[in-house]
Amino acid sequence: MSRAAGLLLGALLDRVVPDPRRGHPVALFGSLAQALERRAHASSRLRGAAAVGLLVGGAGLIGVVGERCSRGRPLLGTMVTAGATWVVLGGASLEREARAVAELLEGDDLPGARQRLTHLVGRTTSELSEGEVSRAVLESLAENTSDAVVAPLVWGAVAGVPGLLAYRAANTLDAMWGHRSARYEQFGWAAARLDDVLNLPGSRLTALLAVGLGPDHRGAWQAWRRDAPGHPSPNAGPVEAAFAGALGVRLGGVTVYGSRVEHRPLLGSGRAPAVADVRQMVALARRVDVGAVLLSAAVDLARAPRRGAPNL
Repeated sequence: MSRAAGLLLGALLDRVVPDPRRGHPVALFGSLAQALERRAHASSRLRGAAAVGLLVGGAGLIGVVGERCSRGRPLLGTMVTAGATWVVLGGASLEREARAVAELLEGDDLPGARQRLTHLVGRTTSELSEGEVSRAVLESLAENTSDAVVAPLVWGAVAGVPGLLAYRAANTLDAMWGHRSARYEQFGWAAARLDDVLNLPGSRLTALLAVGLGPDHRGAWQAWRRDAPGHPSPNAGPVEAAFAGALGVRLGGVTVYGSRVEHRPLLGSGRAPAVADVRQMVALARRVDVGAVLLSAAVDLARAPRRGAPNL
């Protein structure tokens, strides 16, 4: 009961308690990872795997200690789980950034929207058109709804506080080290692969929720099954395709990362995205968030042993 209550309370806190400007635990973890990288970096998969194991294992161990300290104390257990859930979820900040870009586009401030978009994506934004900015927001909202909300809730339901913290550590390391670049091709390999594995259940649940909660159920399902296999990411593909089909838009296409140009497969068969679609995507992402937290709490309650059941 305390885990399910903690997940629900933590998700509520994510909506009402803003992230601190300084000293957020995830940012502190990132600083620690940077310090370790400076000492341990080499063009070596083994070195990278050791660094990932140390950092992710350490985060999980903190969760184990937190749960053991609260064992037998349901209220404290609820608060520990709620605190960890608040730390790892990013649904409210994701929506806030998406709405900020939409407001700039609606006010005909394309340069401002391009600049604000850098808070959401790693691609080059300086030459994007209004439609391309809208497309980038939609893709980021879809993928990060899975990475920053649904996937951590899944691991919280399955493995409690250790699962929440270890998942967020792995996902953060993938964002830092999982790049296709000369520096991280070998060192970041383990971070990228671990993140792919840990996101598999969350991405499928996100896609299913988009199918079930979106305005076009059939379109979302068809886009997922038809288009997702062509995407280079095993997790972003299903999520972005399902969201695109649900809203009747078309995602994918040319994406520029500095000097690197990627030709992403088209996801969905609808029209090109427009700024109005950002608001619809935010609304759908919120419904998916709510569905995920309710399902996660229900899964935890279903897995808990029935108190008072006779011993056979």
